[in-house]
Amino acid sequence: VHLRNMESFIQSVQQVEDSNPGLSPLALVRALRRTAGHDDLMTIHFLGASYNLSDTEGLEGSILNATSFSFFDKAIHHIVTDQGEERGVVLAPDGTTVALAPLLLGIESGLKAKMEGTQALGVFPLTLGRTMGLSFLSHQDIPPSLRLGPNGCWDNVEQPKVFRLSRPATLATDAIINGGMDGVILGMHLSSLPASQQPQALSEILGGYYNFTLTEKQGIDVVTRHISPRRRELSRSLLEPLDLHNAVMTALALVWKLENTEWISYDTGLGKVVQDGLQTFRHKYLDCPQIIPRCQWGAKAYRDTPIPLSLPLQFLYVHHTYEPSSPCLSFSSCSRDMRSMQRFHQEDRGWTDIGYSFVVGSDGYIYEGRGWNHIGRHTRGHNAIGYGVSIIGNYTAKLPSRHAMDLLRFQLVPCAVNGGGLTSNFTIQGHRQVVNYTSCPGDALFSEIRSWEHFRE
Repeated sequence: VHLRNMESFIQSVQQVEDSNPGLSPLALVRALRRTAGHDDLMTIHFLGASYNLSDTEGLEGSILNATSFSFFDKAIHHIVTDQGEERGVVLAPDGTTVALAPLLLGIESGLKAKMEGTQALGVFPLTLGRTMGLSFLSHQDIPPSLRLGPNGCWDNVEQPKVFRLSRPATLATDAIINGGMDGVILGMHLSSLPASQQPQALSEILGGYYNFTLTEKQGIDVVTRHISPRRRELSRSLLEPLDLHNAVMTALALVWKLENTEWISYDTGLGKVVQDGLQTFRHKYLDCPQIIPRCQWGAKAYRDTPIPLSLPLQFLYVHHTYEPSSPCLSFSSCSRDMRSMQRFHQEDRGWTDIGYSFVVGSDGYIYEGRGWNHIGRHTRGHNAIGYGVSIIGNYTAKLPSRHAMDLLRFQLVPCAVNGGGLTSNFTIQGHRQVVNYTSCPGDALFSEIRSWEHFRE
C-alpha cells in the first residue's frame, strides 16, 4: 500500500531516473502522462500525443512494470468516488493537498516550451482554465461560492492513504486548484529559464518546490526561490496580469471546437457565469490565505455545542501565544503547537475548545481555531463582537516575521471583510494600540506593537 504523500511520489520518480541515466525530465513527464492515460484532445492539442513521442520509447521497462504502473496510475489519475473520496491527490509536506495531474501538465508545458524555445501557451488552459471553466458551466445552477472546491481531510497525516471531501465535489476541487496553481508556477518558471540553463531532473524540480526547511535565521521572509507556501502570492503575480475571463472563455471555446460541439456563445449567459465564477476564484484562492482546517492539524472535538457568532463583526483582536514561545516553521511543528494549545485551553483552563478564532504560523499558513462562525475565548468581555487571531511565538521583545504579519493584515483581514465576517469599517486592537483598518497607513498596525499582552478570558 503506497502512502499518498508528495515525498513518496518524488521518491518513486527518482527511482525511475536512477534506473534510466540521462533521462530528460520532459521525456519522463510525458511517460507519466501516458501511464495515467491523460491523452485527451486538449492535451494532445498543446503537448502532442504521448504515445507518438519518440523520447518516451524504451521507458516501459522502468515505468510500466506491475509495481510502478500501479503506483503512478493511482497516484496521478484523478477521480472522486461516490463516497466522496478524492484520488489522484497527495499530501504535500506543507500540509496542503495537491492533485498531480494538473501539476504535471503545467510542468510538461513549461519544459516543452523551454526545449523548443516557444511560448508556454498550454500552461494556463491545461492547469486551470479548462477545469475552472467547465466547473463554472456544470454548476451554474448553484451559488457561485460553491462552484469551486471543496477541501477535505486525510485519514492520517503521518501515513496518508485516504482523502475525503467535506461536501460534494465540483470539477475543480481545492486539490485540483492547488495542483493547477503549482503547475502554473513551475511551468512558467521552467519556460523562462535562460537558453544556456538546462532544467533539473523532475525529482529535483518537485523536491525544490515541496521539500524545504525553514529556520529562524532562514525563514520564509528571506526565501527567494519558489516554494509551496508561497503558492497563492506567486499565482496572484502570474495570473493578475492576464485577462482571466478571456483566457477561460478561450479554453472553453477550444474544448467545444476539439469535440466538434456547437459553441455556447455569450448570448446564452456563459460570459456572466464565467465572470461570477472567476470572482469567487479570485476571492477564495488569490485574496484569501490558505487556512489549514482543524482536521488537518489534529484538533480534538469541541466539548459542547459551539455558540454561533452574530455576523458581521466590528473588531479583530491580535495576540501572540507567548507559549509556545518559538515561531513554528513547518506544518508538523505548527500542528503540534495547535494541539498543545487546544489541550491547555480544554484541560487546564476548562474551555470547550482552543480559544482563538485563527492562529498564524511562520510556515506560511493560517490555522483554523474556532473559525469564522463560532464565538471564541480570546479577549475578555469582547469574544462575541470580534475575532481573535494569535501569532505563534513570544513577541514581547521582537516582531513576528514579515510574512506572518502580511498574512494577517493583507490576506486574512480583507478575506474576512469581503466574505462577510467583518464590517467594511472595523477596528483592529492589540496591546495599547487601536487602529482603524480603513485608514491604516503603511506599517502602522504593527510598527508600534513592540510589547504584547496575552488577553485571555
